[in-house]
Amino acid sequence: MNCGLIIPTLNAGAQFKKLLAQIAAQTLPTKKLIVDSESTDDTIELAKNFGVEVIKISRKNFNHGATRQLALEYLLKKFSLDVIIFLTQDVLLHDDESFAKLVKIFETEKSVGLSYGRQLPHENATAEAKFLRAFNYPPENQLRTFDDRKIFGIKTAFASNSFAAYKISALENVGGFPVHVPICEDMYVAAKMLMSGWKIFYAADAQVYHSHNYTAAQEFKRYVEIGKFHAQESWIRENFGSAEGAGKKFVLMKFAALAKKNPADCVGAIFRDAAKFFGYRIGRLKA
Repeated sequence: MNCGLIIPTLNAGAQFKKLLAQIAAQTLPTKKLIVDSESTDDTIELAKNFGVEVIKISRKNFNHGATRQLALEYLLKKFSLDVIIFLTQDVLLHDDESFAKLVKIFETEKSVGLSYGRQLPHENATAEAKFLRAFNYPPENQLRTFDDRKIFGIKTAFASNSFAAYKISALENVGGFPVHVPICEDMYVAAKMLMSGWKIFYAADAQVYHSHNYTAAQEFKRYVEIGKFHAQESWIRENFGSAEGAGKKFVLMKFAALAKKNPADCVGAIFRDAAKFFGYRIGRLKA
């Protein structure tokens, strides 16, 4: 199985060197590419020192969908690939088999078009960030089809390009990554694949460390963009259900967990959840 690896970067920071070393130690060989949006630190130099090819784009032209599609097309012109793996610059790999475990499903389940792995919280993760990771990334594998929307609703099309692998033929079958979608390109492609008869696999034993301790302001900004996405791509809600139901379930479970361990954590969580709610609503209206 011929695999490629793509990482979008912008000032990846001190942790990036550790990630590059972990990538170099993976048992699964990959054709590696970084697409950089005008970093001003040593991101590009570090990547080249580890033998990773780098292409550059202007920062103003970065787009989560279009940038990934640009990088994918660049790699496919140079190499014959069966699978493409995507990471974000802020992850750390759990072990040397992370890539191999992520793509293993493609060898046995020919109908799987997308595999994404488990995300564990970083050491500095807050209790809220830890709960989010546990909620979205359980310890059990899961194979999902379009019919599972009756059970999971919009969560059926959940995936994350922070650590995901796509079968090239499946990705091409649904038109690749959308160039008009600035965010949630992973959900867009996952939904297209499910509706086209492909399956999505959650590989719980393929693991990375990845989490964020967002402020209320950061959450508001993110959810404005997510709201815009859901409004513009209304076909996802029409086919899989709304995001509000899954969001309500998450909030109720989160506050129960936080209150049990440390009630004081609920205070900040209230402000962040309010920011998410109003940001999402505003995004829906702005679209």
